[in-house]
Amino acid sequence: MVFSCSPFRSSSSATFSIQNPNLSSTIDHRLIFSISFDRLPTSLNKRRMAATEVLCCASQPQNMAAPPKEAKLWGGRFEEGVTDAVERFTESISFDKALYKHDVMGSRAHASMLAKQGLISFNDRDSILEGLNQIEKRIEIGEFEWRTDREDVHMNIEAALTDLIGEPAKKLHTARSRNDQVSTDFRLWCRDAIDTIVARIKHLQIAMVNLAKKNDGVIVPGYTHLQRAQPVLLQHHLLAYVEQLDRDAGRLLDCRVRLNFCPLGACALAGTGLPIDRFMTSDALGFTAPMRNSMDAVSDRDFVLELLSANAITAMHLSRLGEEWVLWASEEFGFITPSDSVSTGSSIMPQKKNPDPMELVRGKSARVLGDLVTLLVLCKGLPLAYNRDLQEDKEPVFDSVKTIIGMLEVTSEFAQNITYNEDRIKTALPAGHLDATTLADYLVHKGIPFRTSHDIVGRAVALCVYKKCELRELSLDEFRTIDKVFDTDVYEYLGVENSIKKFRSSGSTGSECVAGQLDFWITRLNMS
Repeated sequence: MVFSCSPFRSSSSATFSIQNPNLSSTIDHRLIFSISFDRLPTSLNKRRMAATEVLCCASQPQNMAAPPKEAKLWGGRFEEGVTDAVERFTESISFDKALYKHDVMGSRAHASMLAKQGLISFNDRDSILEGLNQIEKRIEIGEFEWRTDREDVHMNIEAALTDLIGEPAKKLHTARSRNDQVSTDFRLWCRDAIDTIVARIKHLQIAMVNLAKKNDGVIVPGYTHLQRAQPVLLQHHLLAYVEQLDRDAGRLLDCRVRLNFCPLGACALAGTGLPIDRFMTSDALGFTAPMRNSMDAVSDRDFVLELLSANAITAMHLSRLGEEWVLWASEEFGFITPSDSVSTGSSIMPQKKNPDPMELVRGKSARVLGDLVTLLVLCKGLPLAYNRDLQEDKEPVFDSVKTIIGMLEVTSEFAQNITYNEDRIKTALPAGHLDATTLADYLVHKGIPFRTSHDIVGRAVALCVYKKCELRELSLDEFRTIDKVFDTDVYEYLGVENSIKKFRSSGSTGSECVAGQLDFWITRLNMS
């Protein structure tokens, strides 16, 4: 099929011809149509010439020869270059350029070690270091050209270094493979990511503790199976999430300890016969020590799986908090009111005020869990040592880290911009006989076995359901019709306020226990 285009700028129109040579030549099968730009709306008319030129250029035969491809740094044994499709499919520079700082960091350490070991001259080392500094600055100010034909961040930086300083750059890859190079870069990147996430977790913990401090003495219904269970102090409730977040931070810090071993010098998989000093590069990069096994060093991605697992658990915790705040902000609960600054509206319903940030926290947790599953499946069944499959480990990690940081930040914002509605909560407290278990404890104090106490209180609750009243509204005579053990002191255990006073076990929702928990977190988070 042949396309041709003839723009007529003076008349603001263009004629396009489409001819199909596969049809019978006895009939003119050209379809000619024209566009009169004068008839188009003004907004479209402004772009008529650009549109015409694009269409015309697309129709012209592409006779210009493509510029010659740059020879690959690994291309010595190849007689022909890869096809464009292969190059597009195998490149990773579109995403792994995020590792540039860590790649430069690793190269600096490697070059210094090579010079110390006599594998390159100190003059070459200085040229390499100066060149790397210039490249890093160009990247940071947006003047560095990332080239797809150079495949990845490592080759882009090394090739640019060669362009910049010449022969000394060709010595940088001595006793190094992209296999140990990328593993080193990735560990350094993940280490920094962990530090950032842990800082965001602490920020959210502080926001939750401050929210607890603002709601001293507020009692809310505690739920099991999403049914009313027992009364709890709101502070106790909020501090439960602080505990979860602390375990999340602990998992990340544990992961940091395990990932902090240096693969650099493992080369492709078997190490090298050159006299390198792996301990020097390990120390220079802040690692604990070099990895013991070179095959493990280039093929291990446990550190990434562990990071994504920790992120997934954190995301799951945030989704639980998000779900709760979404429910509690509904008219059915009405326990919290988010400020306008953390709410959104509806395009059709003028009255709506939605807690969208927490709905998205709940939703984005699926991405973080999915990133973990992606990497688990990616690594499943891979033989030793390095395989190109592992190029695909970067994007799930970058996505997981970016998403979890965003979730933590917006949850902190939400925590700082909500109000608990004490009056609405108080009106909700009587329903559900929240003091029933405390009444069972009363009977235990009277010497009644707990199972018997459970049955007695169950009958008292049944009477309340029948009478449509609370336990504390039953008369002493009514209690005595159920069991003679009841006495006037029973009323000291009834009502949510009295129930709270009776809790005394360590970690419970009793006032003194919760005050102790709050003091612990204020100290732990350096808030005092």
